[in-house]
Parts: sequence; structure tokens; C-alpha cells
Amino acid sequence: MEFTVSQNALSEALAIVSKGVASASTLPILSGVLITAGDGVLEFQTSNYTISIRHRIAAHVEKDGSLVVPCKTLSNITKTLPDAPVRFQLVERQVNITCEKSTFRLNTLDAADFPEFPTYALESAVELPSRTLTDMVARVWRVTSTDKARPILGGVHMTVENNTIRLVATDSFRLAVCDTQVETSSLEGSFELNVPADAFNDALTIMSEQQTILVGATDTQVVFEAGDTTYVSRRIEGVYPNYNQLIPDSCTTSVKIDVEAITAALKRVSAIASTNPAVKFAIDVERGSLALSAISSDQDLAQEIIDVEAEGESGVIAFNYHYIFGCLNVLAKEQEISLELKNYTQAGVFKSYGKINYLYLVMPVRI
Repeated sequence: MEFTVSQNALSEALAIVSKGVASASTLPILSGVLITAGDGVLEFQTSNYTISIRHRIAAHVEKDGSLVVPCKTLSNITKTLPDAPVRFQLVERQVNITCEKSTFRLNTLDAADFPEFPTYALESAVELPSRTLTDMVARVWRVTSTDKARPILGGVHMTVENNTIRLVATDSFRLAVCDTQVETSSLEGSFELNVPADAFNDALTIMSEQQTILVGATDTQVVFEAGDTTYVSRRIEGVYPNYNQLIPDSCTTSVKIDVEAITAALKRVSAIASTNPAVKFAIDVERGSLALSAISSDQDLAQEIIDVEAEGESGVIAFNYHYIFGCLNVLAKEQEISLELKNYTQAGVFKSYGKINYLYLVMPVRI
């Protein structure tokens, strides 16, 4: 096996497939990358038995073949090389790597022991704008749960119907919903899928440079395809909870808030709230103000008042400030956000409207 490839293309390929390397495994083969050379193409594969990633690039192949080397080691080497051709030559169980005046020799593993890339026949699929889908996933995926007892909450619920994409995530303490309109001709009927949160985020991250991405499903798998990259993950089975029943059908108080102002104020107030994450939101409709305050376990106090547009009833509600930052951080580019309350003892609903509509429901804490 002999081939030559550009340093830049090799580095990018390894960065893409490294997402599929097992972080902790007793099987050395799962920490490796399978490189297959043939017909002027290099194919890179990684797998941890839960996800599998494949990426192809062009190369000058002199002898066909396959090898497995530690992915992290090869990636670290490649990053340090100059932007020049990198030559690989397999000699028995070792591979010689040369680039200008640099030479490396790595032990290889048996390519026959590497897991086969999953075969699949998509039962349903939809092609969507990559940038839009990436932005939407960024707004919801961190809201998912890590509770192993309820695996369905560890995924993002995705639906596509009538050219509307909707993503939903919840950890039972908060709920994030975003939707947008897109033009797609690749879908017949409706599309519904529970996607593992980390897999959704990773797949969109490594395919972010592509204009469109195909999202497909089999009975056990979710598949992402874009350009020369394929990402396959296990699908989360089960029926997603009826989240619509959690969203209040009306509100008695509505507050329009400047995103930059509340983010800065909350950062200052929460500085003393490390041991007690509850931050009070005191809404004064007549004065058009929102007072944020926190009290530490040592009775230290912080308070800041910001101007808002408020309608309805005045009152006080408290939230875990970590959850509020979870909403504000993904809306950093937005100018305004609204807070809607049915009453001051039930969940607060933060909303933002634009190309992507966003709803973030968070349960209050006792005060």
C-alpha cells in the first residue's frame, strides 16, 4: 500500500472522522482510523459501535490497500507537518510516513479486525439546508437529558411536515422548541425521528461547510450524508412525550426584554448565586421594569433593574439562572426576547421570533 496526499486534505479528513473514535475502550482497534486506498481515492473510517463515520478524499494512489493506525497519533502528527505532500508506505505491519524532511514510522493494526461500516436502506429521508439545520440544533441539543433511565429524553425530536422543520428537546425541567420554513422537494409526506443529541450536533458540525445535508432513517439507524461524508448513528426508539400539553395556551403577563441588557444584568446578579442558583424576576408592569435579584447562602445580596415593556399583572417568580443562561446564550445574536407567564407559580415561557422561531419553557423554583 502506497499513496501520497496533501497535508491539508489529510488533516481535514482526520478532523472529521475523529468524532467517531471511541474515547475510552478496551479494544485498541476502536481508537484507530481505517484508511483504504484505491482508484485515486482515500477512504477514512472510524467507529465506536454506536456511531460510524466515513469520509473520502482524492489522493495519488500507487498501490491499493488498507491499514489501521491510532487516529489521535496520526492527527497530531499531521497537524505539525508543513503544507506539502505526505507519503505513506506500508511495509509489513508498519507504515512509513514522510513529508519533506520529516519521517515517522507507526505500528499498524489488522484492517480485517476493524468494524464493517453499517449497511443501510433508508426508509425515509429529507434534504435540508445545512446552515439552517445547524443553527436550529445549536439552540436545542444542550437541553436534552443525561438520565439513562429515560433514553428518549437524550434525543432531539425532529419533524418535517409541510416544509416546516421543528426540533424539540427537554430534560423535564425545561423545554426548547424551534421551527422554521424551508423549501424542500425531497420529502413526500411527513418525517419524524428521535436523534441522539450528541450525534446530531457532531454530524452537523463536521458537515457545516456543505450547502445541504440529507437526514435519513432506517428502523434502527439515523443517517447523515453531505458531500463526501457519511455519519451513521443508532436511532433512539420510542414515542416522544407530548410536549404540547406542557406549553400554556394563554398568558396573563407578557414582558419584552432586550437580550443584551438581561444577559449582562444576569451575569452580574448571578455572581453571588453560586451556592443558591435561584434568581428572582420581579416584574413591575406600571413602571415597566424587571428587577433581577439573588441572595447567597451567606445572605449576600445582588440586584439590578432593567427597563422592559410589560403588560398584564405584576409579580415575582424565580428561575435557576443556569437554565436562563441556556436560553440567552443561544439567542446572543437576537435583539429582543419575550417572557410570557400564565401566573407566577407556573412555568415561564421565553420566546423569540425571526427566521427561526424559538420557544424555551423553564420551570420556576420556590422562593
